[in-house]
Amino acid sequence: MLSVIRSAALVGVEAVPVEIEVNTGELGEHGLWLVGLPDAAVKESEERVQSALQNSGLRLPETRTTINLAPGDLKKEGAIYDLPIALGIAASTGQLDRTFLQHYLIAGELGLSGATRPLRGGVAMAILARKSGLRGVILPRASAEEASLVGGIEAIPVDTLDGALRFLTGEAKVEPLTPKRVPEASSTDGQPDFAEVKGQAGIRRAVEVAAAGGHNLLMIGPPGSGKSLIAKRIPTILPAPDAEEFLEILGVHSAAGMALADARRGWHRPFRSPHHTISDIGLIGGGSIPGPGEVSLAHLGVLFLDELPEFRRSALEVLRQPLEDGQVTVSRAAAKVTLPARLMLVAAMNPCPCGHLGDRRRECRCSPMQVRKYRGKISGPLLDRIDIQVEAPALTLEELRNAAPGEDSAAIRGRVEAARAKQRLRFGSRTGGCNALLGGRELREYCALEKAQGDLLQQAMEKLGLSARAYDRILRVARTIADLAGAERIATAHLLEAIHYRSLDRN
Repeated sequence: MLSVIRSAALVGVEAVPVEIEVNTGELGEHGLWLVGLPDAAVKESEERVQSALQNSGLRLPETRTTINLAPGDLKKEGAIYDLPIALGIAASTGQLDRTFLQHYLIAGELGLSGATRPLRGGVAMAILARKSGLRGVILPRASAEEASLVGGIEAIPVDTLDGALRFLTGEAKVEPLTPKRVPEASSTDGQPDFAEVKGQAGIRRAVEVAAAGGHNLLMIGPPGSGKSLIAKRIPTILPAPDAEEFLEILGVHSAAGMALADARRGWHRPFRSPHHTISDIGLIGGGSIPGPGEVSLAHLGVLFLDELPEFRRSALEVLRQPLEDGQVTVSRAAAKVTLPARLMLVAAMNPCPCGHLGDRRRECRCSPMQVRKYRGKISGPLLDRIDIQVEAPALTLEELRNAAPGEDSAAIRGRVEAARAKQRLRFGSRTGGCNALLGGRELREYCALEKAQGDLLQQAMEKLGLSARAYDRILRVARTIADLAGAERIATAHLLEAIHYRSLDRN
């Protein structure tokens, strides 16, 4: 007897349909035969499923049983097919009515006792079930909690194989999960705050502009100037993600195997800070079956790269595509996937190898050639994609002691949210709601300059040796500065400030 169960495979951060066909009563050697391009973990499901069936009081097929995972050209990985295979065997041996399986997408790992274990990609599977017009998903409880955030479908939690069987046969009533209450964005318990940053008015202003427009930011300064301190507080001034954005963030984290409790942290945007020894794959994503890297885990949030020149040159260069396109395409033999990576890059570096160039307290011992070589580790094309480049001077002990408490994150976030609201009203969904993503048509329409301003910008471009890409980015930053000031048009003061933020560029 043949039974068919709907399941899914995780490709990147998206779920694609997989049908599990179980056919019993065949002639031949007794046992389970698994086909459909399974990996080692899937092949091992035979032993887990048989043990789970026995310990759940279900009988095993007494004939040859073929289990096909379709489509056959898609490699299947992991133990997520244990539960649907077990239910498929129960249906094909007459222990479960096959009609009950038609309305749900089913996935989950089984222990030998029949207990279920969480899986990656619960959100993606729920989205797939909704697109497919199914009633809902049947998943292990922790994964079902993630899936419950996707509206329009039922998220059925099952703790055991027996529990899933009893639900499908109607012997036990299981209520679909309702989304758990997520902490409000205004809840800052345990969060760092900009009030702890003393002095550094120039950097604070640059950070506010970057956050208001979603612009990439580079801070250059000696050790102890507060670069990392400031970077870690940037998420506290960003607008909270809306429900759709939060689901996108959670979907990426779920696909990477991060539980809801790990990925949520309230309605806050992600902040990722990988070490400079990270590999290219760890940063951009990949693997035999490509999965999300740090740039995708920072999607709709902040990617902080401290000690920027210490990262591998190859790792930095692969950042070009996500910084330009908001996504990254990873090709491997098993699959080619496109991963989301719309992020705000925040980077920090020393001004020279010893770190004391421009430091009033310590003498720099680096030669001009050493400084050029050190800064040359950051390529011109990558610098072009960093909208705001600002110096972070070191403060003296006296300045630190006498500095007044800084403005807190809530006050800065209020101005940032007001500027973002103007951008959303102006652009709608065309740019993702922030100036950093302005296209050519929007630049011409909303960043038009008067003749004198155009001449001023041309002179600055020639003096600094900037590229056409830098020209567009100056206009985007100027538009953000104007939004913070509540101005309808870009004024000369706004343009000059935007040009000032490119002063670290070089020919």
